[in-house]
Amino acid sequence: MKVSVICGAYNAASCYSFDRSIRSILTQSHSDLELIICDDGSTDDTWERLCEYANGDERIKLLRNEENKGLAYSLNRCIELAEGDLIARHDCDDYSAQDRLEKQMDYLMSHPDISLLGTQVYLFDENGVWGKERFPLSVENKDFLFVSPYQHGAVMFRREALLRAGGYRVAKETRRAEDYDLFMTMQTFSRGANMEEYLYYFCEDKSSRKRRKYRYRIDEVRVRLRGFKRLSLMPKGFFYAIKPLIVGLIPSPILEGLKKKRKRREEIKNDE
Repeated sequence: MKVSVICGAYNAASCYSFDRSIRSILTQSHSDLELIICDDGSTDDTWERLCEYANGDERIKLLRNEENKGLAYSLNRCIELAEGDLIARHDCDDYSAQDRLEKQMDYLMSHPDISLLGTQVYLFDENGVWGKERFPLSVENKDFLFVSPYQHGAVMFRREALLRAGGYRVAKETRRAEDYDLFMTMQTFSRGANMEEYLYYFCEDKSSRKRRKYRYRIDEVRVRLRGFKRLSLMPKGFFYAIKPLIVGLIPSPILEGLKKKRKRREEIKNDE
């Protein structure tokens, strides 16, 4: 079965994990795949680097936006080109375990009731893996209250469910929360889960944290309010909906220290 891997790229070539990211998909144990990447108006040499990879592997399909349109718009272009019945996400600064696609595909084949599947996640920076992040094995409505119950880059969709959801919603408020928005939409008509295994490596470093501007937190509140209403999580969910605004007021060094401590505590607890 062919798996379509979709990916957006914006000035990705400057990331230290860029090459490892691309190779992690091209060397998957499940080789019947296509890697569809949309360059979202990069201003560095990302497009040239992607073309070099495409010239060496016919499974790579490239798209290019003349100007920066955002991840939701770029991923929708990739979905339109995808041929696989299963569509997997991947980010150009993250990397996947070699058997990630094979194991997710096998899981979905044996669980026909699941339309959206994630995995557990390792966290890494330029110094290597520094922690883990766990997600619920069976996703329920309440799991959307605090944070997204999936790591975006680690998910695999059934094509028909993704199309039924209408793909990613392109709107101002979804520019940094397009995944959260989509997952809540899919939760209204389908079931989702996360595998027990750690099959994805998420880049969590200083540069990625700096991209989180306060105005995007305001947009996320709008996404949360809309999604929580659709999932019948209101009025209980109101406090959780405004959580991004509260968290945004905490100084960055303190917040990152708290996040790392929490994730390391989770790692110790889960290893016991």
